[in-house]
Amino acid sequence: MIDKNKNQGFKQQDCSYLTFNVVDWIDVFIRPTYKHIIVDALNYCIEAKKFTVYAWCLMTNHLHMLARAQDGSGLAMIEKEFKRYTTTKILEAIDIEPDLRRSWMLQRFENCSLSLKKIEKFQLWQTCTNPAYIDFKQVYKLQERVLYIHENPVRDGIVSSPEHYLYSSASDYAGKPGMVKVNVINFESLRMSLLKNGSA
Repeated sequence: MIDKNKNQGFKQQDCSYLTFNVVDWIDVFIRPTYKHIIVDALNYCIEAKKFTVYAWCLMTNHLHMLARAQDGSGLAMIEKEFKRYTTTKILEAIDIEPDLRRSWMLQRFENCSLSLKKIEKFQLWQTCTNPAYIDFKQVYKLQERVLYIHENPVRDGIVSSPEHYLYSSASDYAGKPGMVKVNVINFESLRMSLLKNGSA
């Protein structure tokens, strides 16, 4: 979760690099039904929770994001609600999907919940997120992180080019709107603006 000391230094220009990992690295997101739960939840947070997503990529067992809440303290609450909501919806989907892994996955989720001494019967997401804060003045670092997020499916051999992967914002950065309403960062304009203001 969010480090309170880091959170005290939160500025309007900050964004966070986040990774939500599934417990035991279980490959939950291999079915479109489960993937679209994440897409819908992200769009809901963007529209209803004033959550800004700059880049994202959903892999089989984790979700990468570069994002910002309206304020630093709001990020922890959005994370909590996002994980709780998606857990509920994914468990409901697992219960009705013709998934041969159903019993195996549910047992793993239950074991993880027991080991963490959780009240909930099932634990789908790992509890640790450790957001890394990035200032918008760090243009190179921002661009590097966006590229890293988008290159995930290429590194895994799923696609040959990032924009060919459906469940990420790579297509948005290539000029074609994707599934999530992201705020595309114009790195060149950002650099010019910082140079003009003497901040680069």
